[in-house]
Amino acid sequence: MKDTYMQKKEEVKRNWYVVDAKGKNLGRVASKVATILRGKHKPTYTPHVDCGDFVIVVNASQVNLTGAKLDKKIYYNHSGYTGGLRERTARVMKEQYPEEMMERAIKGMLPKGRLGRQMYKKLFVYAGEEHPHKAQQPVELKVD
Repeated sequence: MKDTYMQKKEEVKRNWYVVDAKGKNLGRVASKVATILRGKHKPTYTPHVDCGDFVIVVNASQVNLTGAKLDKKIYYNHSGYTGGLRERTARVMKEQYPEEMMERAIKGMLPKGRLGRQMYKKLFVYAGEEHPHKAQQPVELKVD
């Protein structure tokens, strides 16, 4: 009987991908990127090893939200002090903090704990078209 292949962290080969979020739905982009960060698109996927690839998301400020989410979806932050709860609508987040909105959507789809934090470090989000990772020669990834 053949054993299941378990990849070791030393054997992981990482690629770079660039995703253009212009005109795409936030959740669709986030789920695709989370899958790549986890490494589930590879045949050597191992649940307890960070075998994912690096992902660059560009045009985060031009992502779509369907329905009435722009005004009804609320993002919360708390400073830790009494009365320190801050609320922002998705419209405010999209206009002022588009990178954070995309990062939060993707981070919520990653595992919780040290493995998820390790995977999250391979994510790079930019509001515009330009990114400083040209030297890594990222491959363009299509999101439907």
